[in-house]
Order: sequence, then C-alpha cells, then structure tokens
Amino acid sequence: MTGRVWDTRVDPRLCLASGMCAGIAPEVFALDGEHARVREDRTEPDDRVLAAAEVCPARAITVLDRNTVIGPSRD
Repeated sequence: MTGRVWDTRVDPRLCLASGMCAGIAPEVFALDGEHARVREDRTEPDDRVLAAAEVCPARAITVLDRNTVIGPSRD
C-alpha cells in the first residue's frame, strides 16, 4: 500500500445485498448472505470504491479519507 489509505465501511443495517459494489470493485467488496462486506477495512485510494459508494441503492457504503467522508456525495 502507498502511504495514503481510505477507510471503507458497509452498514449491514442498510445494505440490500444488490451486489453492485462487488461487481464494480470485487477486490474490495464481497457478498455474505444478506449483505455486502468490505474485504479489507483500509484500501488504497481507488475511483472504483467511490463509484461503488455512489451506485449503492441503499447508501450503505461510506468511504473516509482520514476522518473526512469522501463518498458517497451527499447531494
């Protein structure tokens, strides 16, 4: 990993297990029965992680750079 990492989280209470995140970034997300999970909490910055957070229909994915939420956008 480079010096910079993102913290990526999936809220299992919100997740609908649509699989969109695992389809976009299978190295980062996996489906476990009733919801998705993050394979590793800390990941290298990757636009696919942000894309997965943006397309999540339940808005269950949060991506943080240090303690700042960077995804999904809150428009």
